[in-house]
Amino acid sequence: MRKCLFLDRDGVINHDPGTYTFRVEDFQLLPSVVPVLKALQERGYVFVVITNQGGVAKGLYTKEDVLKVHYYLRDLLSNEGVELLDIFYSLHHDKIGASIDRKPDSLMLERAIYLHSISPEDSYMVGDKDSDIQAAEKVGVKGVKISTNGDLYSLLELLKG
Repeated sequence: MRKCLFLDRDGVINHDPGTYTFRVEDFQLLPSVVPVLKALQERGYVFVVITNQGGVAKGLYTKEDVLKVHYYLRDLLSNEGVELLDIFYSLHHDKIGASIDRKPDSLMLERAIYLHSISPEDSYMVGDKDSDIQAAEKVGVKGVKISTNGDLYSLLELLKG
């Protein structure tokens, strides 16, 4: 079983300007992401992104826009020696129609755990919203809430072992 760091996307991995980030040219990695993920990768962690992308349901952007940003994210991290195991995303928004794959529900996490043999007890979910932490708790993953656009350096101390 693998130990995993589940990561929300906007506000945790990339700068969240307060509106939807759906264009590659607007996507900016936060400064602590690469050094922290490299260090944790060396400690045996794998990384899975778990993100709500409700702007698709609202008609603000398309699934193709989401996929372009995710390919870009993978390339950025890979060029720095950090590999993402997977990215799970929900295209739903509760103002348009409820879905159990959208956080705070846990279906995205459940899929990742099953597909990638992840140990929930040895894994963490890092998010900047209560819904990230609530989704993690539903599957026995420890939640770590950070401030939006904050840094990840505190994870190095928390995940020593």
